[in-house]
Amino acid sequence: MDKKKLSVVKIGGNVIENTTELDKFLTLFSKIEGPKILVHGGGKLATQLASKLGIASKLVNGRRITDADSIDIITMVYGGLTNKKIVGKLQANNCNAIGLSGADGDAIQAHKRPVKNIDYGFVGDIDGVNTNLITTLLNADLTPVFCALSHDGNGQILNTNADTIASEIAIGMSKNFDTTLYYCFEKKGVLLDIKNEESVVKHINSNKYQELLDQKIIADGMLPKLENCYHALHHKVTKVCLGDIEMIKTDATLFTTITI
Repeated sequence: MDKKKLSVVKIGGNVIENTTELDKFLTLFSKIEGPKILVHGGGKLATQLASKLGIASKLVNGRRITDADSIDIITMVYGGLTNKKIVGKLQANNCNAIGLSGADGDAIQAHKRPVKNIDYGFVGDIDGVNTNLITTLLNADLTPVFCALSHDGNGQILNTNADTIASEIAIGMSKNFDTTLYYCFEKKGVLLDIKNEESVVKHINSNKYQELLDQKIIADGMLPKLENCYHALHHKVTKVCLGDIEMIKTDATLFTTITI
């Protein structure tokens, strides 16, 4: 029997911070047919709120340290304000959404990242996804909206990379669904020429991926994104798509599809 198709869509801060762009995205997302899941990052709002409260954001080598004060603010902003605004706007688009953190329904279990050279604080590395819960919600015609928070099972909320959350949810759900993972970001896809927005590589398979790595076309911030994509594909996710918010339109053509 053919598996039902499932769309897992992740949006980043660049969409969340632009109200017009976010509204446009949520209208498009609502029109995706069949079961779907949304995962969102945090944007700069947590940093702005911390600053207003007189709490300094700590960075080491450009990576945020999530201390006790920061995790409280991140929980407020990601799990509260940002998540509920998105859920409210989806309801306005006739999409019956339900907002979740990893702690809700024991949805995403994680452990605090072990200290090696740097103590990242309350940052979580994912151990498992509660696919039974998510499937139950989808079967009830609900659309789960996950923020970038997990939990350790002992009462501690953990800040967790949203790309990783989207990837792990897609992997977990692939046992029962034909799953496509969409990463929406500011570019139209993987670009052959970073200065030319139209130079999108429309399809990347393993051979093409190696070729682009050798040519240093995939580099810098694109490297971890593509590594995440292939991690998902090697764990039974059907395909991963990278592009801007237009990618989720039914007639979209200019984006990157990544397969094994």
